[in-house]
Amino acid sequence: MDALDRKILAELQRDGRATLTELAARVRLSGSACHRRVRELERAGTIRGYRAVVEAAAVGLGFEALVFATLRQEDRATVADFEAALAAIPNVVEAQRLFGDPDYLVRVVAADLEGFQRLYDERLATLPGLGRLNSTLVMKQVVPERPLPL
Repeated sequence: MDALDRKILAELQRDGRATLTELAARVRLSGSACHRRVRELERAGTIRGYRAVVEAAAVGLGFEALVFATLRQEDRATVADFEAALAAIPNVVEAQRLFGDPDYLVRVVAADLEGFQRLYDERLATLPGLGRLNSTLVMKQVVPERPLPL
């Protein structure tokens, strides 16, 4: 990856709806050269996709919690079953496996506290292999999702 690829990535993070012609002009490349580079970044998996960033509160999902999950045991089958079940919950918008305790950090959204409680009781607390859950409610976003520093 060179400086031009980084410029392309920075521009696409800033404006993923830019046309290839606009993108090429911003990074000072010909349209065909820019197109080749973008396709190579996509093929290599550097660009994983394009999407709209939706304001959660605007679609009725303004309640957010961070859920810390610890497994009873950490053999391959338990981890695989837990991760598959976690990934199948639509309200889970992000999840990371961690070193140390707890084992997972899970970001979830819900309409309100009552919706979160239902999600917690009916889906999260019943995850396979789960040993313990602990939750923290998000007061406000201080640093929202932002582009990577390229």
